[in-house]
Amino acid sequence: MKPSLKNTPAKFVPATWLLSLTLLALPWAWSPAAVAQEAVIRKNLSSRLSELGEIDEVRKTPMAGVWEVRSGNDLFYSDAQGNYLIQGELIDTKAQRNLSAERVAELTTIDFSKLPLSDSFTVVRGNGERQLAVFEDPNCGYCKRFEQSMLKINNITVHVFLYPILGEDSVEKARRLWCAKDRAAAWNDWMHAQKPAAAPLSPCDTSALARNIAFGKTHKINGTPTLFFADGSRVPGAIATDAIEKQLTLASAKK
Repeated sequence: MKPSLKNTPAKFVPATWLLSLTLLALPWAWSPAAVAQEAVIRKNLSSRLSELGEIDEVRKTPMAGVWEVRSGNDLFYSDAQGNYLIQGELIDTKAQRNLSAERVAELTTIDFSKLPLSDSFTVVRGNGERQLAVFEDPNCGYCKRFEQSMLKINNITVHVFLYPILGEDSVEKARRLWCAKDRAAAWNDWMHAQKPAAAPLSPCDTSALARNIAFGKTHKINGTPTLFFADGSRVPGAIATDAIEKQLTLASAKK
């Protein structure tokens, strides 16, 4: 369990750091002193704050005396002794960059070519040349909003990963959708017309659903819809049509 701002001691205060940062040095260049400092921070935080969980990485930030502490994809900031821990965002006000958001985006990127596409089905519009993968729950209201936005997107192949995380009814609907003769048609019928997929007439292998759940847990997919673009970038939530188009353009430019 990660620290919560509501139940941590008083010295663990929420903060959005609006700091002007000087980037003249190489902040992540390691030295024996830096390695020793990392060990101190790890030791003190691990012994004093067990709910932080396993510390995966400790590294310098561009701000003197402040270190990034990473547990999974959760970021915290510490002084050089691990005496204080701050949960918040580190912002470079001079460059107008949210360094915390950039770091999370870096950590959550997935190599698109390594997605288990065999555990998805495709919805193709136009020439299908652009690629998008999305994890969706059939009972997710935000997913249905996202699907409405997708109706206006052309020349795209959408790899739909059924990701039933909202209860047993979601699991049952996902099973029926996966077992449908035409998965894409059954998906569109359900998401756009609320026409449920029929129960399968014969046994059907739905192990892909369990693999999707396992994949999602490994990669911290905590909500639906979660989108992955061809450049590996991740975008959570039901973003609008113009935002989808913008991200598709950016992804194509990086290829």
